[in-house]
Amino acid sequence: MHDILGLGLSYIGVFVGAGLILIGGAYGIAKLSSSALEGAARQPETLGKLQVMMIIPAAMIEGLGLLALVIALLAVLTLNKGVPVAGESAPAERAAAHTR
Repeated sequence: MHDILGLGLSYIGVFVGAGLILIGGAYGIAKLSSSALEGAARQPETLGKLQVMMIIPAAMIEGLGLLALVIALLAVLTLNKGVPVAGESAPAERAAAHTR
């Protein structure tokens, strides 16, 4: 029972961490877009330049969000290695069976 609780809390931790990173990335892109629009409103002739300067950081921030999702997926797949498949015993039980 205690192992199942720890596994469940691990899943929750992984997804809360990934969610916080994605929320931070969304906030970063929103702040970047807001600043670019304010700059364009003040000087409309620089709109093209601001859009180009905004695309690269926005792509980097979005890449960070994708990286967070990949790390969360890898963490969940690693956590799943400790979960027994239906009809099989857990890895610790298998190891104990081999030493007998």
